[in-house]
This record gives sequence, structure tokens and C-alpha cells, in this order.
Amino acid sequence: MHIDYWILTFSAVTVIVTIIMGFRSAKSSKSASDFFVAGRSVSVGWNASAISGEYLSAASFMGIAGMVMLSGYDALWYPVCYACGYLFLLLFIAGPLRRFGAYTIPDFAEGRYDSPVFRKIAVCFVLFIGFFYTMPQMKGAGTTLAYIFPGLPYWVGVAVVGAVITLNVALGGMKGITLVQAVQYWIKMFAISVPIFVLLSVYGGYGKNLSLNKSSVDSPPAIVQTVDPGNAGRIALPEKAPKDEAWIAPFGPLTTKAAKAAGLTAEQARPYSLLYTFSLIVALVCGTAGLPHIIVRFYTNPDGVAAKRTTMWVMILIGVFYVFPPVFGVLGRNFLPELYAATGSKGPDKVVLELPTLIRAKYGIMGSILSGITCAGAFAAFMSTFSGLLVSMTGALAHDVYGRMLKPNATPEERMKMFKWCAVLVGGVSVLLGSMVEPLEINFMVGQAFAIAAASYFPLLFMSVWWRGMTMKGAATGMLTGGLCALVSAAIVNVSTLALDKGPMGKLFAGCVGINDFWKVHPLLRILCEQPAIWSVPLSIGLMIFVSKATRSTIPKDARMKMLVLHAPEALGLKQEYIQEQQGAGH
Repeated sequence: MHIDYWILTFSAVTVIVTIIMGFRSAKSSKSASDFFVAGRSVSVGWNASAISGEYLSAASFMGIAGMVMLSGYDALWYPVCYACGYLFLLLFIAGPLRRFGAYTIPDFAEGRYDSPVFRKIAVCFVLFIGFFYTMPQMKGAGTTLAYIFPGLPYWVGVAVVGAVITLNVALGGMKGITLVQAVQYWIKMFAISVPIFVLLSVYGGYGKNLSLNKSSVDSPPAIVQTVDPGNAGRIALPEKAPKDEAWIAPFGPLTTKAAKAAGLTAEQARPYSLLYTFSLIVALVCGTAGLPHIIVRFYTNPDGVAAKRTTMWVMILIGVFYVFPPVFGVLGRNFLPELYAATGSKGPDKVVLELPTLIRAKYGIMGSILSGITCAGAFAAFMSTFSGLLVSMTGALAHDVYGRMLKPNATPEERMKMFKWCAVLVGGVSVLLGSMVEPLEINFMVGQAFAIAAASYFPLLFMSVWWRGMTMKGAATGMLTGGLCALVSAAIVNVSTLALDKGPMGKLFAGCVGINDFWKVHPLLRILCEQPAIWSVPLSIGLMIFVSKATRSTIPKDARMKMLVLHAPEALGLKQEYIQEQQGAGH
């Protein structure tokens, strides 16, 4: 086993600094308010950096580059829509939600409809979305550790990183990870951008590398050719790699996958590709506005105006970041084509980590240093996102389940203690799930979490904030139906994919291999299951409207006042804190 000590050093420093910052911040986490919403005292700049650090997960740092390398033009919808989702948050949700003054989304659900039952339903989806989102983070952890320590089993990397982050969250809660996540954004920004500038100076500009792919004569090219591919130094592509014509086409390997498996022609596949693309856009844009671990961070701002300013800065910060991962994918296709032949943690998802080592032959240790920097960025990516997910899910269990359902008269100290135990429980389950998903693509798994969020929390938040005619029964019916439909669809697709694995997961899910034969005969159903947002989001919103109209007699009597609190400027003095604890009131 050959270990590059430069790579190991950069990665170790990132982990050690994260732990030290977590310990130092933990000393300032004294109250339940500190643990759940960082005392509602986080400034715009810090919170924007922290949200960006939490949002830019392993899918953003490693997954986008891997998917661009694997699928080409098609995969660009991911970075574009990841950033666009914050526009929805800015326009419709961030400000009103902060003015309501809760700790968690289930708090908002109960407070908006005066229904403890609704809180229980909302808690379930915090966990559903959270666990779906932790799996790709764990895949990123296992992939990175397996790269740093060649020969190390994938599951060991998952377990080690899971244990470190669980310890950090258990010690400091939300206040403990805010500083960590803010710093980690800038680590990721440095780690994704500096290697790109160096690599482009060595291998030529982005346009030059992109134009090495020949476009089809029959369709308009996605790029303008600037060099002759025949005279370029690109390494020959293996059999498994997508052809140039498909890779740079607007409807490429990603969106035509189901149609090709069914044996359809390019013309017949076009409607299926459009359906896949539109559904993916709906999932990513609406899903961003429904992610509980992102939404809960807006409760840490002092007021609604600060929440809106934070959202604007988040769009700028992540927009700049997303310029760089696709460049890694293009360079990886040209100079690391051997990754196409590998699967799991050895496949295209590790292109960001391995690409910088290619300049070793010419520049010596510079390649190792750059690879060490990208590994440090990868650690920052999955550690910051997993921290946020852990706080969100742990907060739901400790505050909503324990503090509001099981023991409503629990003291803040008892809930803080339960927070720490719940962090260990959630961390353990996340590690277990993460160790099972090595064959799945990082970005694909994140897309599924977004689809579930888009069909459950996004309709709930959007409709609850903007329509006073919503009833608890309408909101619950829509969220449950849409969310569960998306959840079941995603689970079926994952099980069918794992059944094809040649490793242990293939044996575990061998009984489900027949689903793949069904997909070949019914490509439309495969797309609707793989990308369920295009039907599950309208279903959820439609049911909310229909059931609310049918049960209009149960509209909360104070609905008008609550809508005023949600939308009135803070200067009028109507803003309320649904949870008054930090002001000295009882719970």
C-alpha cells in the first residue's frame, strides 16, 4: 500500500482543525437555543458562508465533476439548478420563515396549524430526507479515504469520518458547527479553484480541452471546435466511455439512459429525455427550497431581513463555486479515461482527487500538493454537509420527538443531553446506510433527496406561507402523499441498481434484479420513478388545495394573524418568536 504523505498531511490537517474548532465552539454552547439555532445571533456574512459550506456537499465537490465526466452536457443541469433553488428561497420562503421564529420545520408545522399531530408527520420527513442525503456524503468519505489509503476497505472510511463528525456535533450543536462550516466553505473554494488554474496552465484552456470532443454532423454542436482533435494529446477512451457525439449532445447518456435500455432510436428517445430533464429541474430547484438542514439555518439569523440578505449572498458564493467542478469533469475525460472502466469508489467520482497528480511527472511534488488540497476540500465538503444534516435530524429527535412528544415538560438541560445521545444514534444509522451505497453515483443519490424534499417540504412551506386557506388536513395529506410517493420511487430505483452490483450489495439485493428487465420494457415508468418530481410535486400541491377546500371549516381561527406575522416588516413590531426560550420564557 503506497501512501502519499503530502495528500495525507493536507487531509489530516483539515480534520484536526475541524475537531479543534468544534471543541472551542462547544465551550460557547451553553443553552438549548445555542444548540438548536446558535442563539439566533449569526451575522449575514458568517451565516452565508456557513450555509454555503453546508450546502456544497460531496455531490458538489466530487459528484458534479464525476457526473460531467460520465454524462457530459446533460450533467450541467445539476450545478445550474443547485444554485437556482436559492432564488426560490429568497423570493418566497426565507424571510417569512425566520419571522415565525421556530427552531425546526416541525415547529413551524405545528405552530402554523395548531396541530401536534402534524409535528409528528413533519418529523418523519426530516429523517427521510436527511438519511437519503447522508448516504452520498458517506460515499464521498469512503471514496476519499480509499484514495488516500489504497487498499483500505470502503466501509472503514465511512465509519471513521462518521465517528469524527458525530463527535463534533454532539459536543457543540448548531453553534459549534457554524464557525466550522463557514471556514470550510473557504477551504472548499480554495481547494476547487487553485488546482484548476494550475491544471489549465499545464494542459491548455477549458475551450481547448472541451473542443477535443467531436460533435455529430446531424445535430448542432454543444461547443465550437478550436483545435484539431487528431493532433491533440488526449488519451484514447475505453469501450465503456460515452462517444464524443453523445457526450457533448444536449440529450446525452444521463437523460437517454432509460430510452436506450429499451432499444429506442434517437428520435423516439427525445420526448423521454425532455421529460427526464424537466423533472430533474423541478426536483433540484424546488428541492433546494425544501431541505430541512438548509431551512433551519435561516432561524439562526437575527431577523427576516438578515435571512433574505443571507440568501442573496449564498447565491453569489455557491454560484462562483459551481464554475469549477465541470472543468474537472472535462479534463478527467481527456486525461484520466481509465476511470470509466472502474466502478464504486474507484470510478469517476474520484476524478477531482486524482487529476492533480498527473502533473507529478513534470512538476514533482506539486502534483501531490495539489491532490492533497483537493482531498482537504473533499473532507471539508462531506464533513460540513454531514454536520448540518446531523444537527437537523438530531434536533428533530431531541427537540420535536423527545422535548415535545415524549416529555413535553423536559428542561432545556435534559433536551441538550438528549441531543447528544440522538447525535450518536443518527450518526450510527448514517454510517450503516453509507456503507451500503458504494455502487451508486454521489450526485444521483443527492438528486433523489432533492426530489423527496421537493414533493414534501417545499409544497408545505410555500403553500403555508402564501395561502391562508390551507388547513392542517390539506397540508398533511399533500405532504404525506407526495413525499411518500417520491420516497418509494427513489427506493425502488436504488434497489434495482444495487441488484446489478458485482459485489456484496448485488448478492444482498439479488432478488430485485428482475426490476431491471421491467425497466427495459417500460422506459417511461423508469423515468417517472428515477425522477419523480415532475408528478409528485403537482400531486402534493393539488391534494393540498383540494383537501383544504373540502375542509375549509377547519382553517385555524388565527390564520390571518399568523399570515401577518409571516409577512409584515419587522419595523411594525409584529414578529414573534414561536420558541421563546432564549428570552427567558418557559418552553
